[in-house]
Amino acid sequence: MASDHELPQTQGKTILDAWDYKGRPADKSKTGGWGSSAMILGVELIERLTTLGIAVNLVTYLTGTMHLSNASSANTVTNFLGTSFMLTLLGGFVADTFLGRYLTIAIFATVQAMGITILTISTIIPSLRPPKCHNETGCIQASSTQLNVLYLALYLTALGTGGLKSSVSGFGSDQFDDKDDKERKQMSNFFGWFFFSINLGALAAVTILVYIQDNVGREWGYGICACAIVLGLIVFLSGTRRYRFKKLVGSPLTQFATVLVGAWSKRNLEVPSDPSFLHEIDDVEDGGKKKKQRLPHSNQFRFLDRAAIKDPKATAVNKWNLSTLTDVEEVKMVVRMLPIWATTIMFWTVYAQMTTFSVSQATTLDCHIGSFRIPPASLTVFFVGSILLTVPIYDRIVVPILKNVFKKPNGLTPLQRIGVGLVFAIIAMIAAALTEIRRIRTAESHGLTHKPEAEIPMTVFWLIPQFVLVGAGEAVTYVGQLDFFLKECPKGMKTMSTGLFLSTLALGFFFSSMLVTIVHKVTGNHPWLADNINEGKLYDFYWLLAILCGLNLIIYLVCAKWYVYKDKRLAEVGIEMEDEPTFH
Repeated sequence: MASDHELPQTQGKTILDAWDYKGRPADKSKTGGWGSSAMILGVELIERLTTLGIAVNLVTYLTGTMHLSNASSANTVTNFLGTSFMLTLLGGFVADTFLGRYLTIAIFATVQAMGITILTISTIIPSLRPPKCHNETGCIQASSTQLNVLYLALYLTALGTGGLKSSVSGFGSDQFDDKDDKERKQMSNFFGWFFFSINLGALAAVTILVYIQDNVGREWGYGICACAIVLGLIVFLSGTRRYRFKKLVGSPLTQFATVLVGAWSKRNLEVPSDPSFLHEIDDVEDGGKKKKQRLPHSNQFRFLDRAAIKDPKATAVNKWNLSTLTDVEEVKMVVRMLPIWATTIMFWTVYAQMTTFSVSQATTLDCHIGSFRIPPASLTVFFVGSILLTVPIYDRIVVPILKNVFKKPNGLTPLQRIGVGLVFAIIAMIAAALTEIRRIRTAESHGLTHKPEAEIPMTVFWLIPQFVLVGAGEAVTYVGQLDFFLKECPKGMKTMSTGLFLSTLALGFFFSSMLVTIVHKVTGNHPWLADNINEGKLYDFYWLLAILCGLNLIIYLVCAKWYVYKDKRLAEVGIEMEDEPTFH
């Protein structure tokens, strides 16, 4: 494909480092821009629609149809979502090293379509579901065969989602020339539309799809998801002639691995006090274009400097036994970010509760507005709505106040945004605990504690505060994290920055699963997370999350105070950081 060609020289309206689908230098008038990026945004919108359309209402399917326990159902949902986000690292590696972003999107969208199709079939064929509950026999849990088919469908979908999500934003930004001032501004706007597309897909999922699943049938809801992703794939492929393709640059994970391997293999060598003895080359050229910005030596994490020491015992020099100083410093940049990365995981653990236990709470409450019954999972519309409202409120109200009153012309820094999001998470869990206490007391006062199918006379809108608070927290945390990782990762490590960001979501979901498992075992005799949540102590689980979030916030503040932004660190040694378009 185009990525295998040598870099062409710029001719007229062609772009130096981009090609069309035939491998010719990309013509600005015929390729790229909003025409091609719109089709890519459509793929992301449909991916969000299908993934969330499955996940947000999955817990009710697992408990109501597959007859799994509340704890097991919650873990299945969080493991599904966590795997989806964690597999973005695999997708990014495959895209950067082997296939390129275009083929990665096409192949993994096909895999996702296969997974959703199997899921749809499992809801149609009666033998792939346990029988309905009866008073005589009770509820029979799904068999191992039925669960295996379900898990095959879910994890094929997760694989497709991870691979697709890893490349969509990068391929979309490839459609703009960052050396052209006009297209550079368009690229920044693209990221804003990307965020909007994600939430538009989420909004459609939690309203239209959830309503269809609950009132028309799961097979129809999941069938629409399958058709949507196939339609999205067709639209994406139809734009092939208009896309711009970039060459494969190799995965930054490889660079990370070579530095770590080189430093470990030479761990017995003494690190020179003078960095001029470390291996470096003045410029890294690629077809006459400067590929890397040379970085100065830093004294932090000096054990990694060994990777740039020439090993006298080495018979041949290669990247696995000798890295450049700049390569080492780029890895140090990533290592410096890891404390921030680790302390943002907790927010997404709180986020996970919105698709699991909060939905379980909603199923027990009065979900009516007049004669219309709101599907319990559709309550997440307040979550999505909160996200969509918080972004313009921040831009139009908060930023001007910060600019005029507190003399902060650029508003909150990325780390400050993340910190605000972590505070929202604490408040959300306090609100959730207080609401759950009220729900339990209402059930007790009406004699409904041991009647899990009964509707508690308490409006479902009591749950709105926890959804709104987590939604507002996501709006500031998501933007803050993405901005932080894009800016602070070394230039050229776009996939690494996106992977680091999305891995915090994955680990947040996995930590939620682990926490649920531990709590369920420790409180076995008097379970907090009982199958009948009216008999449990879900409020104690929420209090536990609030305490863990508080401790995490303290650690985060220490890490944020310790961290020095890349541009400031380079400015101290007289180097101006090269500008890169970022997400705002």
